[in-house]
Amino acid sequence: MTAGERPPISCYIRTLNEEGRIGAAVQAALLTAREVVVVDSGSTDGTVAAAEAAGARVVEQPWLGGGHQKRVGEDACRHDWLLDIDADEVVSEDLAREIRGLFAAGEPGADIFRLPLVTVDPSGRIWRRARAPRRAKLYDRRKIRMPAHGAWDQFRIPAGLRVRKLDGPLLHHAFDDIGHLSRKQGSAMVRRVRFLDDGRRSSTALRVWFGLPLFFLRNYLLRGQWREGRYGFLFALITAYNHWLRYAMLYERQRIRGGKDGSH
Repeated sequence: MTAGERPPISCYIRTLNEEGRIGAAVQAALLTAREVVVVDSGSTDGTVAAAEAAGARVVEQPWLGGGHQKRVGEDACRHDWLLDIDADEVVSEDLAREIRGLFAAGEPGADIFRLPLVTVDPSGRIWRRARAPRRAKLYDRRKIRMPAHGAWDQFRIPAGLRVRKLDGPLLHHAFDDIGHLSRKQGSAMVRRVRFLDDGRRSSTALRVWFGLPLFFLRNYLLRGQWREGRYGFLFALITAYNHWLRYAMLYERQRIRGGKDGSH
């Protein structure tokens, strides 16, 4: 399929040392996007070469923070319709076909499309039984932009914009093994906490004291990760812990700024 046969969509991807993943992400995105822009924040492996070999245009930008980095990607794109994916996310053939169908008769009848983000675990098994979160991944930048923020990299959808759901999955190769998942989530959490407001001390304290089991049960039971075997259990546990740890770090910061060291 030539670029002219694909919809007028630009896909942008943020990267840092993703040599092993970026080629597949770029090639799959080019099933439905006319161009892929990779915003690299200083990779020391072969990420840039692999991205270019797969057909992407690379923009080098030192890390500015989550939302700011996506803004760089938005500005570098040639088209107004944007597909926002990460280097570990692969556009499935079903999703590519569905997106191409949206544009078959011109501009689609919505401003934002929410896609199911379906986990693929290290065994290669697609999590078809757990509840997949939906992410606003395909959007018209003339109507909405990513937040210019150091931590937040997802927009809040204001009233008045037309939002639709798509059914084709975006396949999320979330982790290579449990150690990789723990390191990945931990480093992302630490980066975000630096930019977060302290918020209300009382609500943060409640989450510190009581949040961890509730976060786990939300993932494991309500989101159906119990259906995905041992990886479902471990994924639910590690993500719940890192979500809890964010509040623990905020709570510590609140006490320090309030003149307390936690020893009284």
